[in-house]
Parts: sequence; C-alpha cells; structure tokens
Amino acid sequence: MKDIIEHMKWRYAVKKFDSDRILSKEKIDKLKEAFNLTATSYGLQPISLLIVKNKELQNELMTYSYHQPQVVQASHILVFCIKDTVDANYISKYFEQIKKVREVSDEILEPFKNDLLDSFSKKDIEQIKKWSTNQAYLAMGNLLTVCAVERIDSCPMEGFQPEAYDKLLNLKEEGLTSVLAMPIGYRADDDIFAGFKKVRKDMAESVIEID
Repeated sequence: MKDIIEHMKWRYAVKKFDSDRILSKEKIDKLKEAFNLTATSYGLQPISLLIVKNKELQNELMTYSYHQPQVVQASHILVFCIKDTVDANYISKYFEQIKKVREVSDEILEPFKNDLLDSFSKKDIEQIKKWSTNQAYLAMGNLLTVCAVERIDSCPMEGFQPEAYDKLLNLKEEGLTSVLAMPIGYRADDDIFAGFKKVRKDMAESVIEID
C-alpha cells in the first residue's frame, strides 16, 4: 500500500478528464460514505452532497462554470451544498439522532443541546451561512484526500455561478444552496498538467513548530 504522502503527491487539479472512463458504483459509494463521515463543527452536518452523472445536465452546468471543460468531461460532478436553515428544529433533530444511536438520556444531552440552541439563536443568517460553508470546505478537503487514495482524479472548483446551479438542479426545493463543485473521474493521457511538478512553499515557510 502506498504511503499517504505518495497519494497526495500523485493528485493535482485535473485540467482534462478522459470522458470515456466512468467511475464504478463502488468508487462512488465509497465517496458517499466518506462524505457522510466527514468531521463537522458540533457534528451538525449542515451540508449535503449532490452527485451528477448526466452528460446533458453536465453540459448545462458547464455554461454556469465559466465554460470549464472538466465539468463535461468528468465522470461525475460533486456539488457541495449547505442547508438554507439551521434552526432550533434542525438542532433538536440532531440531538434526537444522538439519543437514538448512542442510547443517551435527555438528562445528559440537555446541557449541550441548550448551549447550541442559545448560541445559534444569536447568529444571523449570514453568520450561519458562513459557518455552514466552512463545513463544506472541510468535506471537500476530506474527499480530495479520499479521491487521491482511491486513485480518483478530481478538480476542486469555486469558479461557478451558485444561483444558476441552484436553479438548474432544483436545490431551493430541497432547502439547499450550492457552494463548491468538484468534477471527478480519470485524467486524460494527454493532460500536460499531470506531469508538472507541484509548486509549494518550502516546509520552513509553511510549517511553524513550537517545542
């Protein structure tokens, strides 16, 4: 088994996918599970993952992705979304899930639950949206690593028009807003970027150690 660092060195932001190669159901299932297992603040998971595998739809999405061809070439498009509402009802449902899975009493859960309810009641919509978006970035970072380990190529993207994605994918009906996109699949043999050396800071510039 390759060392995790070797997998990280292997990955890059793919500029050209092999459109004839399609990811297996097993690979997609693994990414779905990895997404669901991603750490989020308080464990609240204010995020959802939309998986698109439809060339006609991908062509439309490319129009709203500044015509980046990876959106059409890729096997699938992962769209990272945030919940439009994280309110008292959402938080209460989360604690019901904890109670069910861990078989924990209300007496133990109530202090933490009340703290969260109080904290979120003081946040405005924009604060909650920013917080939720941070969780989406955590999930994308996690999936980038999982993709590398699974030898799945990827291209993380902020360059798209969220409102157009939301409309085309009917996300508002699901109470969701798109914030990130990631085409995934397999790199094309003639993607010249595959052979480029990574450009990174020297370790001494990037990492500070305190003994």
